Amino acid sequence: MLEIQPLGIPEVLEVRPPRFADHRGFFSEVWSSKALAEHGVALDFVQDNHSLSAEAGVLRGLHYQGPPFAQAKLVRVARGAIFDVAVDIRHGSPTFGKWVSLIISADAWNQILVPEGFAHGFLTLEPNTEVLYKVSASYSREHERSLRWDDPALGIEWPLEGREPILSDKDRLAPALADAPPVFRYRPGA
Repeated sequence: MLEIQPLGIPEVLEVRPPRFADHRGFFSEVWSSKALAEHGVALDFVQDNHSLSAEAGVLRGLHYQGPPFAQAKLVRVARGAIFDVAVDIRHGSPTFGKWVSLIISADAWNQILVPEGFAHGFLTLEPNTEVLYKVSASYSREHERSLRWDDPALGIEWPLEGREPILSDKDRLAPALADAPPVFRYRPGA
């Protein structure tokens, strides 16, 4: 049975699909639109993405796409582990600028569902970490956006243990939340 648990911001969910193991290995249905709909989550995913980070300490994010290409994401780890973060960027939301985190790993076999209106990022905790995620809208270069991973106004507590993260140039140059255009508005009940 699929387990769904809201995190500190109720729209962001931890999803735990069942895993059936025996002497041969295991089987798991990692995504089911029917099972999610039974929990009140109705999403149409249109694209699967897969990333490999060769080293621990790779930080990807904080990323989002603006409307009409806003994306919900269902993120899981096939190998390794990540510290995953979702930041509420819906202007007018009671949790605007707040963040939640979850350690997602192949061992824990958990996932995070990040809805539209949230910036998303993760830090790899192990070498050779593979992250797979479904998205609800296709990639659009014109609508992609980023926020600074270390924006002091957000205060994300990345578990870097004194190390510098391994970043892309795009992520290194991303603006702070206060300087980002307001592309999402909070709609209660939506």
